[in-house]
Amino acid sequence: MSTDRIKIIECPRDAMQGFHHIIPTETKVEYINALLRVGFDVLDCGSFVSPKAVPMLADTKAVLDAIDLDHTNTKLLVIVANERGAEEAATFKQIDFIGYPFSISEQFQKRNTNHGIIDSIEILKNILAIANKAHKEVVVYLSMGFGNPYNEEWSTDLAIDWCKRLADLGIKIISLSDTIGVAKPTDIDAIFKACQSMIPNVELGAHFHTRPDNYLQNISAAYNAGCRRFDSAMRGFGGCPFASDKLTGNLPTEALLSYIRHINEPTQVIPEKFDLAYLLAGKIFI
Repeated sequence: MSTDRIKIIECPRDAMQGFHHIIPTETKVEYINALLRVGFDVLDCGSFVSPKAVPMLADTKAVLDAIDLDHTNTKLLVIVANERGAEEAATFKQIDFIGYPFSISEQFQKRNTNHGIIDSIEILKNILAIANKAHKEVVVYLSMGFGNPYNEEWSTDLAIDWCKRLADLGIKIISLSDTIGVAKPTDIDAIFKACQSMIPNVELGAHFHTRPDNYLQNISAAYNAGCRRFDSAMRGFGGCPFASDKLTGNLPTEALLSYIRHINEPTQVIPEKFDLAYLLAGKIFI
């Protein structure tokens, strides 16, 4: 399902989670408050996962309780890895979306959530029930959506099939994730066009981990194939720790905005507020 306007999902959670030193809660609150004033559609702001697995985000509850939502239309998303996390996230009225990482790689799913694909399907069903009861929307991140580094089966047909299976479970938003930065424009085009046709009532997004030399071609391929939902992070911070190329990070929000301006599409982003948050990101992630 495409929309007329491009949606921008800013991902400070993805930028923070692998950062080399712990960012104080007060600094996170300051940064997220700055991002909330920019005009992004959604802010991926934290996660309810084991603090042993992701110590950086152990203070998500404290951050949610401290941020200022009185002067923003931006909605909040958090990531969970199991039912326990979903139940905790569901208690926060501030949260609109609950994200779940679902990989078409058995090895990566086990690394990421400690469960294989079969068990993860059942977990996802339970998360969907928890979210529905709490009037939250579930976003599934289809990781390894554009390639697989573990010598497991991968093809565009496999990615398309998994999108269809997730839609059949009742998922309404699927973000196709280039986890390791290997997406090719031809594959992006094939997957998005096929999914637009097969599951037209599902909102499809792109979560690209990119290099400086390929992010514009990936944005363009997704946009031209009908994608109108893009995840990004200021300055391209973050990305997957399993990517071998140190230049591979999140899609830089400034690059996405540059593309959007180039094609004369409107956004709700307030330039001066973006600049302030951009400067703050440069001070935090050093």
